[in-house]
Amino acid sequence: MGGFIPNTDRDRQLMCEALGISSVEELFSDIPENVRFRGRLNIPEGMSEVEVSDLMLRLSSKNADTSKLVCFAGAGAYDHFIPSVVGHVLARSEFYTAYTPYQPEVSQAVLQSIFEYQTMIVRLTGMDVSNASMYDGATALAEAALMSVATTKRKKIVLSSAIHPEYREVVKTYARAVELDVQEVGFKGGLTDMAALEAASKEAAGVMMQQPNFFGCVEDMEGAAKIAHSAGALFTACVNPISLGILKPPGEYDADIAVGEGQCLGNPLSFGGPYLGFFATKEKLVRRMPGRLVGETVDVRGKRGFVLTLQTREQHIRRERATSNICSNEALNALAATVYLATMGKQGIREVAELCLKKAHYLKKQITSIPGFEAATDAPFFNEFAVKCSKNKPSEIISQLSKNGVLPGVDLGRFYPELGGQLLIAVTEKRTKAEMDDLVKRLGGIA
Repeated sequence: MGGFIPNTDRDRQLMCEALGISSVEELFSDIPENVRFRGRLNIPEGMSEVEVSDLMLRLSSKNADTSKLVCFAGAGAYDHFIPSVVGHVLARSEFYTAYTPYQPEVSQAVLQSIFEYQTMIVRLTGMDVSNASMYDGATALAEAALMSVATTKRKKIVLSSAIHPEYREVVKTYARAVELDVQEVGFKGGLTDMAALEAASKEAAGVMMQQPNFFGCVEDMEGAAKIAHSAGALFTACVNPISLGILKPPGEYDADIAVGEGQCLGNPLSFGGPYLGFFATKEKLVRRMPGRLVGETVDVRGKRGFVLTLQTREQHIRRERATSNICSNEALNALAATVYLATMGKQGIREVAELCLKKAHYLKKQITSIPGFEAATDAPFFNEFAVKCSKNKPSEIISQLSKNGVLPGVDLGRFYPELGGQLLIAVTEKRTKAEMDDLVKRLGGIA
């Protein structure tokens, strides 16, 4: 931990007198002169609180956020509406300042909030058990890979190339340290090549797919699960939790592990984080699950209470027996997700999902009617889709429109060079018909 120590010259003088030394320099007398720093650090002079506040406001005003831009960008982070109650609950001191709940007798509020979070993730995904949350969706997927290896005692992980590219990179980073063989399977028409998936899954520890995938397309998760299980591998579904309002949950197509990014559940975009990863699995695999898990119990008086039930990590048990070295969970972000899910309820999540679906399909129809824009694939999709831009580069479209208050999407060529010329567009329930029609008008003007 670091911090600012606001010692005045008088403070330093008093401390030196108490220590019996003439100057601060005497504290460092044991350090050889040839390695001691002499001079002044190349940092600006100090400022008053008023000046610092003014500076920070001026710097932050240079950021282009979704309060200033109409956002059609997605690619793993989405501009959803956050009910005001989320922020109000998060700001309560017993949650906002809470430390890791090692001592249940003084941590019941945090422990119960985590327990409720776990319960809601289980109900949302259709799985048996959830942990207290992971750092983000990418590390949750990587931990699922390690869990698959630990369970099957095999060393190969099969990933669809239609999984978020950054998630795949994180899996590969984890895999290098433990010498795993990571094989990627390509895609056709925006969907994972199932024949190639089946061929690659032999002797695999885990098979991983994303639903909807990075292009927003809806995959055949049931078919993928059957392929994985036929090969003796665990099947991991990396899912968008909002999509579960209308798509089958992982538990219904026999996924062994369900992971994903929980940012869209009541967490702001925040320029990329912090976010939270959710992680759920079948009960028989619970002792292989990374992170921590809060359980419900009763005290000596029979009163309901909550405790940390499992912590299969190296900080608590022998390192060689630990399932992971993850040291904590994203408790505050998970609390935001809990409040969001409790506020929205089952029907609310379904309505949000339906709005995303219908609005995205409306926008795709309008954009692909513009000369110079065509659908990249005919595969079914949820709230995100790719279009081919034949007359203008996606990067040029993004640069031009963002200057006029619209963020039109993400350049797919940034992640997939072979898909250069394609723009990935996301639509959430926040986008209005007027905003979508304005985007269509602007794209038409560019084309």
